[in-house]
Amino acid sequence: MKNQLLNILEKRMLGIHSGVPSFCSANKIVIEAIMDQAKRFDDTVLIEATSNQVNQFGGYMAMTSVDFRDYVYTIADRIGFDKSKIILGGDHLGPLPWCDQPAEVAMEHAKKLVYDCVLAGYTKVHLDTSMKLGDDPEDEMLENAVIAERGAILYESCEAAYQELLKTNPDAVHPVYIIGSEVPIPGGSQEEEDTLKVTSPRDFESTIIAYRKVFEKRGLSEAWNHIIGIVVQPGVEFGNADMHIYNRLDAVKLCNRLKKYPNIVFEGHSTDYQPPAKLREMVEDGIAIIKVGPALTNAVREAIFALSMIEAELIPDKRSRANFIDVLEKEMLANDKDWKKHYHGTELEQHIARKYSFSDRSRYYFSHAPVVKAQEKLFKNFEGVEIPLPLLHQYMPLQYTKVRDGKLRNDAHELVKDAVVCVVEDYNYAVKTNYMVTSML
Repeated sequence: MKNQLLNILEKRMLGIHSGVPSFCSANKIVIEAIMDQAKRFDDTVLIEATSNQVNQFGGYMAMTSVDFRDYVYTIADRIGFDKSKIILGGDHLGPLPWCDQPAEVAMEHAKKLVYDCVLAGYTKVHLDTSMKLGDDPEDEMLENAVIAERGAILYESCEAAYQELLKTNPDAVHPVYIIGSEVPIPGGSQEEEDTLKVTSPRDFESTIIAYRKVFEKRGLSEAWNHIIGIVVQPGVEFGNADMHIYNRLDAVKLCNRLKKYPNIVFEGHSTDYQPPAKLREMVEDGIAIIKVGPALTNAVREAIFALSMIEAELIPDKRSRANFIDVLEKEMLANDKDWKKHYHGTELEQHIARKYSFSDRSRYYFSHAPVVKAQEKLFKNFEGVEIPLPLLHQYMPLQYTKVRDGKLRNDAHELVKDAVVCVVEDYNYAVKTNYMVTSML
């Protein structure tokens, strides 16, 4: 069967506006909201997990590739979403989780990771071998030839897995591949930056040349039939409290050079929090795969915080409340490994970052038992309760408008999901023709 992502290339070669959002999240509410919105338009959705989230050792989500697939499919079954319209992807697949180990060890782990993903039915694979490994020279840049050689090794492992998959599923879709990694590690920049260097046309083409040489040497020239994109830095990024907005003039040389290669597109990472008009410009300019992650979970966090504030108004007895905000803060303070390296400054600045940072390190804590329990209690406290419209207007103005107009149920769970939908709409606007966004109406 044909990989649906190839349609993007075909449409773009015909001059048709085309792209795809890549939703990188394992949050249950996020995935449900994405699928609900896709049902309204009969869309296919691309849902990805990073190598840090999901791998053969569990990752921070305590899931293997198969576990994540089944987790996503279970959500789809529960809400009645057609699983054939789900494209599963692996982001930053490579030795990243084991980069402190010697290359031989790290690459063996990486080979197993990509093999497992393809065997589990993932049909979009980002091969990322751009990071130094434990025994790479510390004082030298990693050469393109080394990056490409390691990428080719992982490509071979993927193709071996696909051949194995065909034995049990002759109709299995062949995976497509993304190469390159002109971006920080998953999750956004760790430091605030005044300037951001756009990938140069020369560096972009150097990646292609390096991979071509390695693929030819290893007898893998057919790989270019399945490589659909290259990750570049087009000038977008976000940190804890700031963001770099896309400026197509800064990226014009890079995007013009892409025209020499009609069979590939650019993949842009960390596009979170970009205005919808800028996302659309990115897709028009060839950055046709636009990734988003923390903005989705941050929307959930914002909406749950809003419900917590409404809860405080409606339930005078604090002992009866879920007190979600306090529980989350307590859990983050008790287990600081997932935010300590990312949030700096005074105690107050770190406190603000833990709660409100665009990087949304709080997403790592939403699967912790105390936080899960608090979220469940919060939703339970709103069962059978219709939130007064003035309170909804105060704390969730976008959702208030939809409730007022009869487009959204005044239900706590639906209100939180709709906060995610508002983000998804920005990406639909970017990749679709004649799509209107609520925030732009």
